[in-house]
Parts: sequence; structure tokens; C-alpha cells
Amino acid sequence: MVTMRDDRTHPLLAQVPLTVSPFVSLPTAATLPYTYKTMPSTLPTPASGVTGASDERVKYVVAQSGHAAHPDDIIASCKALQAHIAKMQDESERVLRELEDRIRARELAEKRRVAPGWLDSEARLLEPERRPGSVVFEADVAGQFAEMSLAGRRESGAISEMAVDQGEELDRVFGGMK
Repeated sequence: MVTMRDDRTHPLLAQVPLTVSPFVSLPTAATLPYTYKTMPSTLPTPASGVTGASDERVKYVVAQSGHAAHPDDIIASCKALQAHIAKMQDESERVLRELEDRIRARELAEKRRVAPGWLDSEARLLEPERRPGSVVFEADVAGQFAEMSLAGRRESGAISEMAVDQGEELDRVFGGMK
């Protein structure tokens, strides 16, 4: 087995040419001053004996970051956070309700602008207002509708006669179906 410490090189590796790139610089070791001293991993307790709090409760819950707290302080901060989140949620729900109300009011105003009076009354049949100069009698309108219906009946009869004639013609050409 050939390792990196051997003076011998593998024959295949000896065939690979090595090049040195001018753009790559190899890392160099950092030189430390002679007065360098390593820092302790934990800080010693202060000589005064005060651990940063003026109250007499002992902070015996220590996090990995080194922060120490009393369980009552942790519970109080959790309750404060919960109250803050509840307040923020109530505020956001209020803002959302106001936005929805504004959208509904805007849509209602647009509907009233398009069809005034439609939403204000129970009558759901809108009729255009007639001008006083143009008087149309209902009898004339009814007569026009009657003429249109008679003309439609005549045309539909002609269409059915043509369809019957074409059917008979097809039967004559191709033979009847029996």
C-alpha cells in the first residue's frame, strides 16, 4: 500500500503533470506574538459576588449561552410574550375586519352607482323612466308583438315543409328505410 509519506509515487500519478496557478495562493500559518495567552472557556465569578442582579433570588437556570435566570423570571417573560402575541393577534384581526368592512362598503357604493335604487327597495324590476314628449301606447306595443308572433309562425311552418320535402327527396334517391 502506498501512502503519502512514502518516497515512491504511484506510476499513474507520476504521469499527471502538475501546474502552479498564479491566481491561487496557499494559506500560510499565522504567527502569534510571544505574549499570547489563551482565554479561559468560562469567565470566573466576579470578586464582588454579585452575578448581575440586585434581587436576592438565585438564578440557577443557566442556558448554553451562559445567561442565567430564575424560573419565576422565565415564567414572567413567557407570560409577557404570550400577552404580547395575543395583543398583536387582536390588533391584526381588528385591522382585517376594518379592511373587509371598507371593501364591502366600496362594493356597495359601486353597486348603488351602477343601479341606484336597486338595493334600497324590495321591487326587483327596474323600468326606465319615460320622457314626457314620447308617449307610447300599450295597445300599439301589444299589436306589434302580435304581428311578430304571427310572422314567426308562418316562417316556422315554411321551414318544417322544407324539411319534410327534403326528407322525401332523400328517401326517393336512396330508398326508404324498411
